[in-house]
Amino acid sequence: MIYEESEGCRVTCKPHFMKRMVGCDLLWLAAASCVLTLVSPSTTHQGYGSPRNSPNPDLDCGSPDSGNCFDPCQNHTILNDPTRSTENTESSEECDSHLHGWYRFVGDGGVKMPETCVDVYRCHTLAPMWLNGPHPILGDGIVSHTACANWNENCCFWSSEVQVKTCSGESGEYYVYKLQGTPECSLRYCTEPPVKGCEITCRPEEECILQNNNWTCVCRQDLNVSDTSLQPLLDCGAKEIKVKLDKCLLGGMGFKEEIVAFLNDRNCRGIMQDEPNNWVSMTSPVVANDCGNILENNGTHAIYKNTLSLGIDFIIRDFFVNVNFQCAYPLDMNISLATALRPIVSSLTVNVDGAGEFTVKMALFQDQSYTNPYEGKEVLLPVEAILYVGALLNSGDTSRFKLSLTNCYATPSKDRNDPVKYFIIRNSCPNQQDSTINVQENGVSSESRFSVQMFMFAGNYDLVFLHCEVYLCDSTTQQCQPSCPASRLRSSEPVIDYTRVLDLGPITKRSAQTSNTSNGTPSTTGFLLAWPMFFLPVFLALLF
Repeated sequence: MIYEESEGCRVTCKPHFMKRMVGCDLLWLAAASCVLTLVSPSTTHQGYGSPRNSPNPDLDCGSPDSGNCFDPCQNHTILNDPTRSTENTESSEECDSHLHGWYRFVGDGGVKMPETCVDVYRCHTLAPMWLNGPHPILGDGIVSHTACANWNENCCFWSSEVQVKTCSGESGEYYVYKLQGTPECSLRYCTEPPVKGCEITCRPEEECILQNNNWTCVCRQDLNVSDTSLQPLLDCGAKEIKVKLDKCLLGGMGFKEEIVAFLNDRNCRGIMQDEPNNWVSMTSPVVANDCGNILENNGTHAIYKNTLSLGIDFIIRDFFVNVNFQCAYPLDMNISLATALRPIVSSLTVNVDGAGEFTVKMALFQDQSYTNPYEGKEVLLPVEAILYVGALLNSGDTSRFKLSLTNCYATPSKDRNDPVKYFIIRNSCPNQQDSTINVQENGVSSESRFSVQMFMFAGNYDLVFLHCEVYLCDSTTQQCQPSCPASRLRSSEPVIDYTRVLDLGPITKRSAQTSNTSNGTPSTTGFLLAWPMFFLPVFLALLF
């Protein structure tokens, strides 16, 4: 061991280490050590430190002018390395000079940095780094501290700025750290091992006890909290919303093991169910108006809102706690129909032997997103407009059965058996004589979609009615996706099961007179619009 003293400063140099890091020039090291010793008070922050200079202390916005802000609780890298533990004395020279960004420590080595000086040669490195200051509490946002490296009998021989934030998840609180590498090698960030005895990490609302020879987290008995700290965790499922509440916080508010929960509709009530990690839950259906749901449409998402009210008995007159919650779902065909006030939609119940009842819906939509249904009593369209038609299997086993539109046709009257028919889809395949027809989906899922350019019938009819025969295809035993050749010979009139036909209409040319035409009565101004070659109804029927 070589050392040099100069005016009260002593430098110790481990030859194979210091030669690589800073060399072994004794006079240079002595001067460097003294300078570091003198400046160390100004680079060591006490207390909680200061938050990052950003409009929101919970977000990392990078440089002041970048405008790219994010929450490090949601964007970080996991470091699971038990060798980082301060109890690890195995000789090694690992270095963290490559760590730049936000990190979270997990695993058996510990989940947080130590707040006291760590002995040299720990944490699988030569100069271990520790956090010089207390960790922030939840709500403090991002704070800055100094990470110190112990070497040469100086707990802060090297230092580096570290930012820290406390986060909250279903398993409890945890810390994330923004690391900026290390000033030298070999320096490494250490982790504090879990508390002796308890083998798991508990939330602040919990305490660790030994039950049946296993360590477990239980709710603390001395909690005294208000309802403002009660924040729900939501699982926004396709058919139901699961609302989870912290059982420990509820206990601190005076609730016992059995908690009665009500939704806006007081008929939707029940006992909250136990969940792992000391949480309790209740579910709410994802159906408009069910259980008092409030459904809103912001143009891109459907938002289901409700309130969970908690009590200790089914006959209480006042609720102790009201918890508002909401889930947003991207609009699709089904949700857009549920959020529309008066959609133009047709419904049909189909019985399948051995599989039960299924509900099929068909509606008219304004664009190819199939999320903006037409509303009202009829559709008024210019002749150049494209009509979008969507059908969906609204209930039943959608994983097994696929929806197929076997025959879709238009008539000049609302009679689905009208002898004048123009087929858009025949035997599950599009009419290839009409280039405006586009079948986006048919027989491959629980939804079918197609589009066609608006038209009117010849013979002075101003109205068009649309009819589609549906079939539920069992994908486990049948080939559901239709095989449509590039060219097909004209086929005979298909046999249609009219008990499985959905009807939509009337669809009216925007400039047409709409009075006295609801039943398809001829008008003196009606004539064939679109598809210029279709002049006679008989010719229309025979063309395909």
